[in-house]
Amino acid sequence: MQPSSTRKLGFFFSDHHRWLLQHIQQRLRNHADAEDTAADTFCQLLAARVDPDSIEQPRAYLSTIARRLIFDRHRRRKLELAYVERLSLLPEALAPSPEEQLLLIEALVAIDRAIDGLPQVVKATFLYSQLDGLSYVAIAQKLGLSERTVSRYMKQALRQCYLSELTP
Repeated sequence: MQPSSTRKLGFFFSDHHRWLLQHIQQRLRNHADAEDTAADTFCQLLAARVDPDSIEQPRAYLSTIARRLIFDRHRRRKLELAYVERLSLLPEALAPSPEEQLLLIEALVAIDRAIDGLPQVVKATFLYSQLDGLSYVAIAQKLGLSERTVSRYMKQALRQCYLSELTP
């Protein structure tokens, strides 16, 4: 990055950081999460190598990035809670270590991102197959579908994973 670009980003940050932090904190009601989200917002701006002078509406631009990050954070927490709930059903001897839990949560988040945008029934089909290990017959019965439809939905979900560079 050019020194002038770095200087521009520094001014952009100082001009908008306080406003963005307050804006996010109003939504999250948690100062630590708001600080993390504001920092992540500026990191995304940096990673995208956007010239701050090209942004016509900086606050709208930053709040859009922040809103997406907040949504991602909310989805991740929902996934984590569902995972912890499932873990609590396991006997203690079978429970994964904290390190394994973190890796599994990261994998779940990656899968969730990969299948985002697919219809709910396609997601459910994929998750029943990949996470619960159900057969196509069992999935068809559970969702009231034909086996052929389950197969078609699985192809659709696997294609989506492949296109997002995630392989199950």
